[in-house]
Amino acid sequence: MTFPLLTLSPQQPFWKFRTHRVIANTTESTRNLCKSTLYLFLALATPFIAYRCFNSSTMFWSSSSSSSQPATKIDAESLRRQRINSSKLYQPDASSKVPVIYSSYYDISFLGIEKLHPFDSSKWGRICRFLMSEGYLEKNSIVDPLEASTEDLLVVHTEAYLNSLKNSVNVARITEVPPVAMLPNWLVQMKVLYPFRRQVGGTVLAAKLAKDQGWAINVGGGFHHCSGDRGGGFCAYADISLCIHFAFVRLNISRVMIIDLDAHQGNGHERDFGNDERVYILDMYNPGIYPFDMTARNYINQKVEVVTGTTTDEYLKQLDKALAVAGSNFAPELIVYNAGTDILDGDPLGGLKVSPDGVIQRDEKVFRFARERNIPIVMVTSGGYMKTSAREHGCVSSCYSISLQGSILGISLAWSSLYTSLFQFQQCDHFDAAMCFLRLSSLIFVVFRAQQAKEMRAVPKNVASN
Repeated sequence: MTFPLLTLSPQQPFWKFRTHRVIANTTESTRNLCKSTLYLFLALATPFIAYRCFNSSTMFWSSSSSSSQPATKIDAESLRRQRINSSKLYQPDASSKVPVIYSSYYDISFLGIEKLHPFDSSKWGRICRFLMSEGYLEKNSIVDPLEASTEDLLVVHTEAYLNSLKNSVNVARITEVPPVAMLPNWLVQMKVLYPFRRQVGGTVLAAKLAKDQGWAINVGGGFHHCSGDRGGGFCAYADISLCIHFAFVRLNISRVMIIDLDAHQGNGHERDFGNDERVYILDMYNPGIYPFDMTARNYINQKVEVVTGTTTDEYLKQLDKALAVAGSNFAPELIVYNAGTDILDGDPLGGLKVSPDGVIQRDEKVFRFARERNIPIVMVTSGGYMKTSAREHGCVSSCYSISLQGSILGISLAWSSLYTSLFQFQQCDHFDAAMCFLRLSSLIFVVFRAQQAKEMRAVPKNVASN
């Protein structure tokens, strides 16, 4: 195609020729710009369009094949049972060990960042080191749990929630330690979340040990603010919920009671078991502090609200009434006891005024409640935010062990030893761990005393006299 030459007639002014030329140049530039934009758009959009086309074709062929052959669909409950049955968390052999569960990997420590949260994330190790250094417990007699794997965690947690933990910002929000957000996630996984997963393994294993031996203590755990799809309050994994689901499937247990005596509401397990009639929740908490979860409060079977400033006598009186009501309302086959010590007078977060002696009495009451009904009990240590916290759950277990043998004699001996030693540790920098040491050492002492007494009673009199 040829174009006629542009000629300028004598009657046509020169400025009209210039106008035609400018318009032609502008049109060409605009066309080139549009072409470049189109090419850029196609370059960027082509992979996306190809991906969508591929997905559409895949969905078409899969739907065609599914219509021709009925797919075998695994429902959520079957998948959960499959994951539980294939788990290795019950594998550690503890038949010859004391049912006290701890791993050196429990402690969270990284460049002092952990100290930005009031929770002492290294106390678990100090407790067990005290026990071993004083000869009350040997290292090889403590049960070392396995880490909860991703498949284990999926028994309760959604995949979306577990994926959210691959973002350090989300972990910082859950642990309430802002600098964690600036760390690479591989480091957060190793230094923060791995210790949590190890403690989850301990809580799950504790149910099996309790079923076998009557009681078990996980020196860590008690992450009662975490549910299947959300974490918070220094709780990244729902260890209590996982423990109970494993017990349902692997231990043939059908009724579980959660006794949550941490000062904070246990909104995590309440959300997980809100509509599950197999689980009875007794939660005794301060309604004026975190987490203010009104939805979860509707799921509590027995709600006991203790207001800020509640003293020891009033607290124990309300606990006695609550246990009596719980015993008449529900007959559990397993008790999970969340034994936080943030109810102590002076705790910066709990707001209650319970004495160290009151904490010991509280624990004793719960263990006696379990023993009188011959119910296995799991204890997790949960919250406590002061160095002078009376987190020594061993004394309570010693009371339980003595009651297991039908004797009260060892209790007063253990307590007198406890309080004599207590004054020696009052100046300790880590009084929290010292208290734990005293109570757990009482546990070991009295358990062995009770076992010895039982063996003596089993010996025939004529043999004993010889």
